[in-house]
Amino acid sequence: MYLAVFGQPLAGKSTVYEALTGAVSDPVGSGPALATVKVPDPRLDRLIALFRPKRTVPADVAFADVRVAGTAFSKHAGLAPAYVERLAQADALLLVVRAFPDESVPHLEGSVNAWRDLAAMEEELTFTDQLLLAKRLERISELLGKVKPAERESMERERVLLQRLLSSLERGLPIRDQALTAEERKLIRHYRFLTEKPLLVVLNLGEEQLAEVTQWEAALQERLHGTRMAGACIAGKIERELVQLEEPEAQEFRQALGIAEPARARILRTAYRLLGLISFFTVASNECRAWTIPAGTLAPQAAGAVHSDMERGFIRAEVVHYDDLVAAGSFAEARRRGLVRSEGKQYVVQDGDVIEYLFNV
Repeated sequence: MYLAVFGQPLAGKSTVYEALTGAVSDPVGSGPALATVKVPDPRLDRLIALFRPKRTVPADVAFADVRVAGTAFSKHAGLAPAYVERLAQADALLLVVRAFPDESVPHLEGSVNAWRDLAAMEEELTFTDQLLLAKRLERISELLGKVKPAERESMERERVLLQRLLSSLERGLPIRDQALTAEERKLIRHYRFLTEKPLLVVLNLGEEQLAEVTQWEAALQERLHGTRMAGACIAGKIERELVQLEEPEAQEFRQALGIAEPARARILRTAYRLLGLISFFTVASNECRAWTIPAGTLAPQAAGAVHSDMERGFIRAEVVHYDDLVAAGSFAEARRRGLVRSEGKQYVVQDGDVIEYLFNV
């Protein structure tokens, strides 16, 4: 999973990036700062304690603090091309919206208004896609009379689809919420529209606003729309400080501040849900590992996440759910209790499955 962290100037996006990754974002550089973090999963920790493998491999997620030299934002002109290119590479967009008051960090609009800024950024994403669609439609119109009949038919189908997308965007409906068939999504895949990507809105609060976090989160939820948009509230500056501490000390400070869990854990859990991802586990004498796959993945394709040979030579999957395995204490005991199932090629892997693959190549 690759998440692009972006936002308006002075919204605290680099602070949030550092809070989520523990890395330092170079304020001078013009390219994206990149960091990979391990996904915290109590289930993996329990399996490690149970099996004591020589090697453990959590799932990981890459974050990019996306920025460009000069001005990336120009009202009603779309985002800068270099900025768009970096956002387009991501699996999901993490939009940091400023809510914290700080007179030493003046807002470009002269006042702090999170809802105004959220609406403005959504408009910029929408307008950027509208510009791309308009340019492509113009190009198709120029080419239609010059191409061969077979190519003309395909291009005409594309034109109809793109015009439909554009009309819906003009009515305020992002592409992620438009009804598209699998074939239509495949047709537009190479465009990498920004409003097609899942959007995670992170409201960046100040420490003094933590007492009101419930109200802020409720207000944010009211402004989210569609199934591929989610939100969370964090105090970026505080979380950045906490991530630099040893965990016992950080936990003490969280309790004192009323913060239930680290921002990283919460944001990653939200991102998994937003992207429709689940985790399954493999356990061996020398390694215990978490794997990330889309929900609905069949057993052979999940095996391919482990190794391409496993998918190609898939025979069956020996499956036990995490809860059953932990209760049994071992694979052998789980088998004795009848908790291990043999599943074939049509089995849909479930979140929390622990799997042993049998394959032959």
